[in-house]
Amino acid sequence: MEKNPLGRQQSDLLRFVAENAPLSVAEVAERFGLPRGLARTTVLTMMEKLREKGYLRREKEGALFRYRTVEEPGETLNGLVAEFVDRTLGGSVSPMVAYLARAKGLTPEELTELKQMVATLEHDAKGNKDK
Repeated sequence: MEKNPLGRQQSDLLRFVAENAPLSVAEVAERFGLPRGLARTTVLTMMEKLREKGYLRREKEGALFRYRTVEEPGETLNGLVAEFVDRTLGGSVSPMVAYLARAKGLTPEELTELKQMVATLEHDAKGNKDK
């Protein structure tokens, strides 16, 4: 089922929850909302909208509800990247790759990971040609 696209602030909030879950509304309001000047009620509204759209789920834990992403955190982040590529880059990953080629501060570990990803892409493309 295709989910509704997210606005920038919703995407940021979803990424925050994916990276830090499980979280209560109070925790999100303090660690995500406060630095951005967002009231607790605004954070709660955003979280409930994300839950209604099928991005977040909540579970009762004692007296609190704790929120986490519906998908595994890695899948949630992949979805956010896919949405960014589709909406912002018109479906082309070339601008993102060009950005990475010029990016300063990539760690040796990140560079190794990127090389492994490229090798996988090349292998997959070669395998598709042979079929």
